[in-house]
Parts: sequence; C-alpha cells; structure tokens
Amino acid sequence: MTDTTRDDVARAAEILKGHRESIDRLDAILVYTLGERFKHTQAVGKLKAEHDLPPSDPAREAKQIARLEDLAQQADLDPAFAKAFLNFIIDEVIRHHKKHQE
Repeated sequence: MTDTTRDDVARAAEILKGHRESIDRLDAILVYTLGERFKHTQAVGKLKAEHDLPPSDPAREAKQIARLEDLAQQADLDPAFAKAFLNFIIDEVIRHHKKHQE
C-alpha cells in the first residue's frame, strides 16, 4: 500500500468515525424524543378512557400522516418511509389507549 493510499484510508476512517458519532447522537435524540412523545400519548389514552372516548381518531391520524409526509419531503426523507414509521407509532399508541380502556 502506498503512502497516499494509507493517507486516504486514514482520512476515510476519520470521516467514518465522525459520521458514526453523529448517528449515535441522533439515535439518542430519537429514543428520548419517542419517550417524551409516548408520555403525552399515555396521558391522552388515560384521558380518553376516563371520558369514554374512542382509542383512535382516524381523522386526526390522516391529518398527521399527511403532515408528516409533507415534512418528510421538506427534510429530503422518503415520504413512504415517514408514513410507515408514523403508522407504526400510531398503531402502538392505539394499542396503549385500548389497554387503558380495559
């Protein structure tokens, strides 16, 4: 391996390390953000159960999905992925809300 190749590999390794550190920080932000979001949805579920409201709100869910797809496009993220991600979260929230009503 030439000195130039070694230097290129070393630079690439350093760049890779920086990207991975950023990814690790962003993963932590995502986890804490989801935790905070679920604290609020748990409170909503309890409130709905106390007032005999349905566990899901299809009209709000549709608005949220459309909103998230728009945000995804603005963020240069695949809107189909964003929609699937939000649907996963909504399904989990509804499951929690139904548990509160049992």
